[in-house]
Amino acid sequence: MRATLAVILARGLGTRLRVDDGAMLTDAQRVAAETGAKGLMPVSGRPFLDHVLHELAEGGVRDVVFVIAPDDDAIRKRYDDVAAPTRLRVRYAIQTEARGTADALLAARAAVEAPAGAPRDKAGARHFLVCNSDNLYPVESVKALVELDGPGLIAYDSAGLTEDAAIDDARVRRFALLDLGPDDTLRDLAEKPEADHPLAVASERWVSMNLWRFTDEIFDDCAAVTPSMRGELELSAAVRHAVRERGARFRAVRQRVAVPDLSHRRDVAALEARLADRVPRP
Repeated sequence: MRATLAVILARGLGTRLRVDDGAMLTDAQRVAAETGAKGLMPVSGRPFLDHVLHELAEGGVRDVVFVIAPDDDAIRKRYDDVAAPTRLRVRYAIQTEARGTADALLAARAAVEAPAGAPRDKAGARHFLVCNSDNLYPVESVKALVELDGPGLIAYDSAGLTEDAAIDDARVRRFALLDLGPDDTLRDLAEKPEADHPLAVASERWVSMNLWRFTDEIFDDCAAVTPSMRGELELSAAVRHAVRERGARFRAVRQRVAVPDLSHRRDVAALEARLADRVPRP
């Protein structure tokens, strides 16, 4: 069955974006950077999230749940009043505190499990996608998970992520690295691994950019995790709990493509160049 609802984790504080790294920005871009509003950063004349939503719609997503802060009126105003999407239905879930990605996803539980929430399979399980708000996932990634036959993720070839300078290698090395079996089943993942970690020194490095397909069983896994060393409730820990404690199987779809990232002010110029001629249609 097709998973046509996506949960977008848009509650982040944008801490790195607030740091002035010397990048040249327009006045509007500087305002967005100073408030940490990554999703609303103007890129080629439109908020970055417009481009993200365009890719989701092109890939087959029809419903979106934004996980936002209690006082985040800007995203609501954009997608309820100023520029309501024509190809996507938008709802919101509130994460009271920025306690990590597992907690953010857990905040979306009621929206996903509502009568008009994510589609159910024959066994009654709801299937949906989860993604970040600061990565521009290509259509082929979204479509692959929409049409996958069960839980899974996109496993990105680290070399592909650095092509066209989409993301520099130093940043890629801080992402979650994947331990994949010969049948492309996820065996384990290492969040921000040390430089000498076996997955970090492997000849091929497969990376999670936090684009997943889940069933609603993941919510219990999110509720079961404890804070990481960074003090956060992390989605990667929930996935590991699912694999180890209930034997969940996540199929990895391997792809070698670029996934532009908006974490720092210096990322804006590259995004402007990449998206200069595109008119997004959310």
